[in-house]
Amino acid sequence: MRVNVSGLLKSAIGSMRSYSISDTISISGGDSLVQGEVSLVRTDRGILVKAKLHTEVKVTCSRCLNLFSSPLTLNIVEEYFPIIDVNSGALLSLPDEPGYFTIDEQHTLDLTEAVRQYALLAIPMKPLCREDCAGLCPTCGHDLNQGPCDCLSKEIDPRWSKLSRLLQTGDGLVTKQKGTK
Repeated sequence: MRVNVSGLLKSAIGSMRSYSISDTISISGGDSLVQGEVSLVRTDRGILVKAKLHTEVKVTCSRCLNLFSSPLTLNIVEEYFPIIDVNSGALLSLPDEPGYFTIDEQHTLDLTEAVRQYALLAIPMKPLCREDCAGLCPTCGHDLNQGPCDCLSKEIDPRWSKLSRLLQTGDGLVTKQKGTK
């Protein structure tokens, strides 16, 4: 995902170029096809990149632990700073801001790292293969999306045992307390 921007760096501030992108990059341990539109705008300090990209990454469902493809939409807005002046070849000072992106000595802007970072941030924290994913049986580990398991009975957590006895005896009815209407 590399674009030579030497012509754009020589252009007036506000000049713009648009590109369609379709490339494969490594995201989260696997290769993903990234497609979309990229707009480059010349600024007083470098090139402003605005992109709307679409990709899919393989993630593990947080309930059933199955791998599935999760679609991602990336809205990238980043400014890239040149290392070398395009006209004179002199070294340029870089900003004091942390985490900035640069345009290399050949005046090539590489979107790969920005796309990778935005994709990692866009992956859901608890991905679900589907909204109604049943998950795994806590006793035997059977995938409940494939049907019920063969576990005989569900053991009651000992911390809830006294409450379950109240429900079984019928003594758990709510009664008026002294001082209430």
